[in-house]
Amino acid sequence: MTMAQHSERRIFIRDFRLQVSIGIHDFEKEGPQTVVVNVDLLLEPAAAAHGDRIANVLNYDVVHDGIVALAKSRHFNLQETLVEAILDLCLSQPGVVEARVSTEKPDVYKDCRVGYEAVRRRSSF
Repeated sequence: MTMAQHSERRIFIRDFRLQVSIGIHDFEKEGPQTVVVNVDLLLEPAAAAHGDRIANVLNYDVVHDGIVALAKSRHFNLQETLVEAILDLCLSQPGVVEARVSTEKPDVYKDCRVGYEAVRRRSSF
């Protein structure tokens, strides 16, 4: 008797520190501030690395560089807006089934970090 095996494949980007123009307060609009981004992507089951070739997997560079481009593209009033834009980027990549994205602003308060996290699943999967 054979048993079906369930496996998940994920890629992640952790503790990605960027300078982003973000925030609603006047002091936040004076210049960019540090934002820490975390991304976790669930891949389609067939998205395993076959043949040890980058062409057969999701290239981290695409996600990394896309986040950098988003961060530089404009002022974001809200972390929620930035997270949703990163989710759009991630879910537009072939083979990505689900994305979890969080941002943190470590410098807004002296005694804590504030952040936002959202998870979105591709509707066609």
